Amino acid sequence: VVINKIDTAGPEGVAQVRANIAQVNPQATVVDAASPIFVDDPEAIRGKRVLVIEDGPTLTHGEMTYGAGVVAARKFGAAELIDPRPFVVRSIAATFEKYPHIGTLLPAMGYGDAQIRDLEETINRSDCDLVLSATPIDLRRVLKVDKPMDRVRYELQVIGQPTLEEI
Repeated sequence: VVINKIDTAGPEGVAQVRANIAQVNPQATVVDAASPIFVDDPEAIRGKRVLVIEDGPTLTHGEMTYGAGVVAARKFGAAELIDPRPFVVRSIAATFEKYPHIGTLLPAMGYGDAQIRDLEETINRSDCDLVLSATPIDLRRVLKVDKPMDRVRYELQVIGQPTLEEI
């Protein structure tokens, strides 16, 4: 079992996860890990009005209220997170209607050509200085946007032993 993001989770939460693992499978090997974020150009964020795009299913079905893009925006000094809702079109607007808890993040919804076009148009209509894309794929490869875009990603970092390689 990998317990990830132990560097940002509260100690009580990590202890609860460990207790749950021990209850369900006392013989389980447990690996501690973190997921530090990386940004292509962190200095590009400082002082900017930023539109943050997060992984769509994480925001919608996963009901997360923020992700790596928000963490990066805060860490590297964004002046403001831009609310995408005034700029959404068609299928992206429908996503916000169905999942109102999303708030000021733009979910990357692009499961077909129409959704990709709607996401692209929403980004291009937005009033921001920089787009922070925190999605599993590099959106710059599939979208044509008229704003600078910086990519946020994270990588698994095992803390201590055993490591995945040892297992």
